Amino acid sequence: MQNSTTLIDLIRHGEPVGGRKYRGQTDDPLSEKGWHQMREAVGEHRPWDIVVTSTLSRCQVFAEEVAQRHALALELEPRFKEIGFGQWEGKTAEQLMQADPDALQRFWLDPVNNTPPGAETLDEFASRIVPAWDDLTQRHAGKHILAVGHAGMMRMIIRHVLAMPLGHMFRLQVENAAITRIQIDGVGASALPRLIFHGGSL
Repeated sequence: MQNSTTLIDLIRHGEPVGGRKYRGQTDDPLSEKGWHQMREAVGEHRPWDIVVTSTLSRCQVFAEEVAQRHALALELEPRFKEIGFGQWEGKTAEQLMQADPDALQRFWLDPVNNTPPGAETLDEFASRIVPAWDDLTQRHAGKHILAVGHAGMMRMIIRHVLAMPLGHMFRLQVENAAITRIQIDGVGASALPRLIFHGGSL
């Protein structure tokens, strides 16, 4: 009989090379510090049945290491890539504020209506993250999953699980190597998702 409880541990990548900036889909690898952050967050825990990862290298290379070390199946999920930030990609908050002092504030207060130039809209982002999440939880119902991804991806999933308004997702803080656990009881239309912890540790 299939286990009716599904556990998903979402982990954000550690610090990438180049430090803190609006990286989006720019494929920077993990820095030495980023590797340390992720290895420390996971330690020798291995409760998972499968590892699923964004295909950006700051996630995928670590996911490959965990899967190989513990002989776990690994799945690549390109839809879990970070939101595309358009012309903001590669820029720091300081650089953006120099160009337009109010741009960041407008975005944080109302990201639905203040999409950065050339960036993915939140509706577009939701239309790939949410189906990827639904597919994952249905395909691996009853398993314990480690999903390696990004701050935006994790915010969108948590927002979806808690039925938050789309424009409120950036109110969720997600640090490097932060872990969020979601539990889904039941399957199909009667499934009940719950946020067990956010920004916690194993």
